Amino acid sequence: MTEEKPRIRMSGAQRREQLITIGRELFAERGYDATSVEEVAARAKVSKPVVYEHFGGKEGLYAVVVDREVRALLERITAALTAGHPRELLEQAALALLDYIEEEPHGFQVLSARQAPTLAPAGTFSSVMNDVAHQVEHLLGGEFRTRGLDPQFAELYSQALVGMVALVGQWWREAREPRKEMVAAHLVNLAWNGLSNLEVRPGLITRQVR
Repeated sequence: MTEEKPRIRMSGAQRREQLITIGRELFAERGYDATSVEEVAARAKVSKPVVYEHFGGKEGLYAVVVDREVRALLERITAALTAGHPRELLEQAALALLDYIEEEPHGFQVLSARQAPTLAPAGTFSSVMNDVAHQVEHLLGGEFRTRGLDPQFAELYSQALVGMVALVGQWWREAREPRKEMVAAHLVNLAWNGLSNLEVRPGLITRQVR
């Protein structure tokens, strides 16, 4: 008869990390409402009071998971926007988002689901993309001035660009075709070739712009 291996005792920090990892998986798989403290504790092989001791409850655990994913995604995209030609920055930002979707499916599912209405709106995918758009706005503002375009519309264009990449990224998460690099190439093709031919005073065919 084989002897049972003794359980390795975790430190408080190790246990907290384990619970965050398990919570992230469960929130992604089942959603916020369908996940319970009992389920988190059972998967971690601890008692419910251990989860309450670290996070105060399910909402506290969810808030920590969301905060980590917000920072992780924002750090990736911010790093992609630090240096390079504007077209390179666009490519790097698109690939950074697609890389995150591919490499962190649980994290992206948690962010994009908007599952817990009791939490602050800062913990949503749209809020992360809004932060990214503000960074892009500063980059576009300088580019607009260089090209003789009105920089007051840089915010509008940054929201349009980031929104396009974000929506395509959400679609690609399910489709997974074509390849990630091809998706980024087509996004940049549309965005860059559009930006490179901007009219100084754009108009509409069907309605007067005032």
